Amino acid sequence: MSVSGRHGGSTVAGLADFSVVICVYTEDRWEDILAAVASVRAQSLTALETLLVVDHNASLLDRLAKEYKETEGVRVLANAGPRGLSAGRNTGIAASGGEIIAFLDDDAVAERDWLLRFAEGYADPKVFAVGGRTMPIWESRRRPAWFPEEFDWVVGCTYKGLPEGRVRVRNVLGGNASFRRSAFDAAGGFATGIGRDGDKRPLGCEETELCIRLVRARPDAVLLIDDRAVIHHRVPAARERFHYFRTRTYAEGLSKALVARSVGTEKGLESERRYTTRVLPAGVGRGLRDALLARPGGAGRAGAIVAGVVTAAGGYVVGSVRARRAGATFSVVEIERSADGRDGEGAAA
Repeated sequence: MSVSGRHGGSTVAGLADFSVVICVYTEDRWEDILAAVASVRAQSLTALETLLVVDHNASLLDRLAKEYKETEGVRVLANAGPRGLSAGRNTGIAASGGEIIAFLDDDAVAERDWLLRFAEGYADPKVFAVGGRTMPIWESRRRPAWFPEEFDWVVGCTYKGLPEGRVRVRNVLGGNASFRRSAFDAAGGFATGIGRDGDKRPLGCEETELCIRLVRARPDAVLLIDDRAVIHHRVPAARERFHYFRTRTYAEGLSKALVARSVGTEKGLESERRYTTRVLPAGVGRGLRDALLARPGGAGRAGAIVAGVVTAAGGYVVGSVRARRAGATFSVVEIERSADGRDGEGAAA
C-alpha cells in the first residue's frame, strides 16, 4: 500500500493512491458522464487517475477521447472483454495504477470528500473494501409517493434498512465502492454474465458475488460501508414508474439465483433473510399506518413492498430452475496487468 496521498494538492501520510473507474456505454448520458468526471477531479483527496471505460460504443469512445485528450489524469479506454458492466470494470482494474480502485456510476456525482472517507477506512490493513451512501436525485424533483425507501436499491441507491455510520457488511454496493488491488489478486475480478449489459434486462448482484468470493479467499478480510462517502445518483423519469420497479425486482431475483448457485444459499441470501423478515414487514406496517392516517402514498408503499417481494421471489425461482438446467452461465475473471498498470487485460479464469 502506498504511504502517501494527495489531499487538497498536498501530500498526506498514510493515504493510498486511488484510481477511479467510471464505466460508460451510451452518448445519451453525455452530460452525466462529464459531471461524474468533474466531481472526481474536484475531490479533496486527489485521485491518481480517472479511467473512463467505454462499453463497445465506438462513437462514444472517439468522442470521449477527443474531450479528454488534453486533460491530465483522465484516460479513455475500450472495454477489453465481453459487453457488460462487469467486463468494463475488469478492464479498468487491469489498466489502473492505484493501490485502491474506486467505482463511480456514470450518472452520479461524488461529494468532495468521497475519496477521503474511503481512504480513512483503509487505515486498517484488514479492510479490503469500502462502500458509501448513494442518494437519489429524482428527475421529477421528488420521490414518488408510492415508492418505498426500503426499495431504493431498485434505482441504484442506498435503501432503508442498511446500518448507519461506518459498519462492517457482507458486501458493498457497486456504484459507490472501492477495493484494495490485493482484493482482486486474491479473488479475481467481477464475474461476467451476472451484472448489467447496457440496455438489456437490468440484472445486478455482481458486487455481492465478488465480495462473498473475496471473504472466502481471505477470511480475515473486512468490508465496510461508510455513509459519509456520499454520491448523488440521477434517477430518470422512466425509473420512477412501477413498470421499472417490477422489472428490476424480478431481475434481482434472477441475479440472486445465480449468486446463490455460485456461493451457496447460506451466504448468498444471508443479508436478504434479515431484510425480508425484519425490514420489509416494518415498512409494510408504516405504509398501512400512514394509509389509516390518510397520509399520501401509504397504501401504495405497502403494496409496492409486497409486490416487490413477490416479483423478486418469482425471479429467484425462475433463475434457480434455469441455473439447474443450464449450469453456471457466468465466469470469474483473473485480472492481469502490466508493471505500469496501463496495458493489462482481463483473462477468463
